Amino acid sequence: MFAKFGAAGNSDAFYAAGYKASAQMPGWLADLGLSAYEYQCSRGARVGEETARLIGQNAASKNISLSIHGPYYISLATVDDTTAANTIKHFLQSLEVARWMGADRVIFHIGGPGKMIRTEAMERAKSLFGVVLEEVEKRGLQDINLTPETMGKQNQLGSDLDEVLSLCKMAHQVRPAVDFGHMHAVTCGGYTTKAEFAAVFDRIGEVLGTEAASNLHIHFSRIEYTKGGEKRHWTFSDPFGPPHEPLLELIAERRYTPRIICESAGTQAIDAQIMQEFYRGLLK
Repeated sequence: MFAKFGAAGNSDAFYAAGYKASAQMPGWLADLGLSAYEYQCSRGARVGEETARLIGQNAASKNISLSIHGPYYISLATVDDTTAANTIKHFLQSLEVARWMGADRVIFHIGGPGKMIRTEAMERAKSLFGVVLEEVEKRGLQDINLTPETMGKQNQLGSDLDEVLSLCKMAHQVRPAVDFGHMHAVTCGGYTTKAEFAAVFDRIGEVLGTEAASNLHIHFSRIEYTKGGEKRHWTFSDPFGPPHEPLLELIAERRYTPRIICESAGTQAIDAQIMQEFYRGLLK
């Protein structure tokens, strides 16, 4: 078993090569030697069943592992009943698309705290997430992982790893998505050393067990930040952090098998290749 590398969404090079449809992405990624694709439903899970199934069929034929990024509109700590109802709907729609596509996980943002203090907001988020989990079980969708992401702005819930892990403890199918670019931004320059990366895996192992730490879902990109956290995603050729080398050295040394999704700005597939080549060199 080895780490898998892939892209979030469709790269600029994909369109430059004359491709237009996301159903063509699995084959294109496979031709690059990559093995994962994160389909973006960030503006709503509106992809039709026929298209979703076609993406899934093409991915299966090329051994591409699929995940889905859920809508940005999810807001688990909301005090508004309409927003809460819509949040539940966004989860269920995303899981339905994942089922059609054969994706094994849905990544999501917890949302903001509004005017509440963070501890109160997290308790409210967990309460609504409990309702989501009940609806998921009623529909028999609990075989698809729900994956809360660590966030890059200090005013977002999930910018603290333990906030993400508190949701993960609620059900067996809830696993963390660790975005090391976000963590770099929210700490204004942290997560550049092997020891810092190791502390994240160790904490996840402590809370959720070694299997969860070994098979982590990872987002990675170079990110520009301000004192409030994330400002903008960049590419591997731009002078921003975090560096990928110490992270991959740790993964190779510990024989972890994560799925690493690159979120570079337009060069996500190319930069995923860079990471994969470096990682494979370490294994040799």
